[in-house]
Amino acid sequence: MSEERAVTVLVAVQAPEEEAAAVTVLGAQPQVTVARRLAELTELLAAAEAGAGTVAVVSGDLPGLDRDAVARLRGAGLRVVVVQDAALSAARLAWLGADVVVVGGDAENLVAAVRGAGPEPDTAVVPAPADGGTDRPGAIVAVWGPAGSPGRTTTAIELAAALAGVGAAAPRRTGLLRRSRPLPPPHGSSTVLLADADTYASSVTSRLGLLDDAPGLAAAARAAGQGNLDVVTLAGHSPVVLPGVRVLTGITRASRWPELPGSSLDLVFQRCRELAAWTVVDCGPVLEADELLMYDTRAPQRNGATLSALQAADVVVVVGAADPVGLQRLVRGLEDLRDASVPVPAARVVVVNRVRAAAVGRRAEAQVRDALARYGGVGDAHVVPDDPAGLDAALLAGRVLAECAPASPARAAFEGLADRVRGLAPAPV
Repeated sequence: MSEERAVTVLVAVQAPEEEAAAVTVLGAQPQVTVARRLAELTELLAAAEAGAGTVAVVSGDLPGLDRDAVARLRGAGLRVVVVQDAALSAARLAWLGADVVVVGGDAENLVAAVRGAGPEPDTAVVPAPADGGTDRPGAIVAVWGPAGSPGRTTTAIELAAALAGVGAAAPRRTGLLRRSRPLPPPHGSSTVLLADADTYASSVTSRLGLLDDAPGLAAAARAAGQGNLDVVTLAGHSPVVLPGVRVLTGITRASRWPELPGSSLDLVFQRCRELAAWTVVDCGPVLEADELLMYDTRAPQRNGATLSALQAADVVVVVGAADPVGLQRLVRGLEDLRDASVPVPAARVVVVNRVRAAAVGRRAEAQVRDALARYGGVGDAHVVPDDPAGLDAALLAGRVLAECAPASPARAAFEGLADRVRGLAPAPV
């Protein structure tokens, strides 16, 4: 029989009688040491980050316990065991990201969970779910590009409209962000969710002429952080603004970026796969992982939203501007994307926006393709021609090109981009 490995436990259980029971049961086990009994979450996090334990036993009603706190505990190397009482939902606690949820105060289950050897599946231990719980999920498309206004937001909006099949006959909108009923099925054949995850210059709301300044993505992130985000809740935060297109609006001020923690958005994007066949995410331009620069693992990540979207994406659309400065930034941006601090395994499509002879010379499209092939190793860039009249009309009206300039050559290019994305991503249903 193999020797059991030693386990050091940090206990943060609210009810005194439950805490005493947990300490007594665990302390009587061989190779199990109860290192500390902690009353508050801040004390637990400090002890975890100081390396004082290997397992955290936490009550589900501990004030402040959310997905971000559980992520910090796991980031410190601890196995997180959450103890549930009758008033709490085991599923909700599992969605906080804990390794295991022990239902009730059963001593045998608690010991098994702490040791990491769970009992039989029909016992009262609930492992944390690994994904959104759907066998055939929707696809996520992250639209990213370097700083310098290359047209990320326009590309994200037009791509969402093209994936949804928005046509010239679409009804006129009032410009108000109307609340709508949740979609009955998890996946509509052309259901698209457009999410604004830019923490520097969120602009989907103003670009579409929406008047409601409530940040839908931040509200969804808060619900996810508390373990309360389901498909119906997500649909309530993402009203329909175009036929087949829902929008999760972004933060109204750049200073509100801490409301979009990456740990919560990981769950939001999983839920997006359940709600929509396609989720198009407008990302911010910066890729640095902030804590690496600040040498502070507890600091929130300014770029956590972008990194979370890129890591979750099935396809990354990389957008650059078709001028000498924009192409140089695009080549460097592709290098930054390859060296990102999180894995980005998604297929990539490079989009060169606003291609025009005035900025790059004669035979503009050929010039752009040659430059990207020579300096960026990109042989299949997708080119979007410049159409200032059509895009200005769309901007003025707060609409998409299909509504106000259906014959636009830029619209045709975005329709072609949608076709490329459909060919790269798993077929959603």
